Amino acid sequence: MGLHVESRASDSPYIDRIWRSRSSGVAQMMSVAAARWDLVFWEHRSQVCGAVQGPETRARPAPVPEDATFFGITFSLGTAMPHLPIDRLVDNSAPIPGTTGSSFWLKGSTWRLPGYDDAEALVRRLVREDVLARDPVVAAALDGSRPEVSDRTLQRRFLAATGLTRGAVRQIDRARHAAILLQEGLPAQEVVHELGYFDQPHLARSLSRFVGRTATQLADPPSPEPLSLLYKT
Repeated sequence: MGLHVESRASDSPYIDRIWRSRSSGVAQMMSVAAARWDLVFWEHRSQVCGAVQGPETRARPAPVPEDATFFGITFSLGTAMPHLPIDRLVDNSAPIPGTTGSSFWLKGSTWRLPGYDDAEALVRRLVREDVLARDPVVAAALDGSRPEVSDRTLQRRFLAATGLTRGAVRQIDRARHAAILLQEGLPAQEVVHELGYFDQPHLARSLSRFVGRTATQLADPPSPEPLSLLYKT
């Protein structure tokens, strides 16, 4: 009973995470804030659907269809579909038309529906066909390099490639990391120190906004309302 989620890493620079889940006996989950966007497919009552799910800037309740299966590709920061501006997808999603159990329609072409174990093949083809691209300036900055552009240019390109500012990404990722540490049993005061929060009230505000849980709730046994996918970025 509940929402059962599993995920794996990928060696593709375009992919942050690949995940799948199934629901049973749960009607709602807390969708945690996420700085990265997803390509998501799900099956419910023999109908297969797809969508591009944009970054989410705050936690919010989300309905969960009964006895549904989901599969998703979470893309790395700086990866985008140029024909689908990421700023229009922040706290939003775009349905993918023509989705069936074997294929879907994207940018004027039919693509084979990927699976959990072979998602990288789809991403390689999307890159070859110029449907998917990664901004090299943003990628270099995220890898710790100093791109040969001005700070203002870097900020502009980061926003264009991710839909968010660098500060917003840091806040979301830090809150997600804090939630994981609290779930693993680390005391709140140690989380404050390790992740650089000012104090426990600062941590509490961040968790409320981005995770939708308090530190106590995260440390206690699971809530009847499950959280969406949490993993260390």
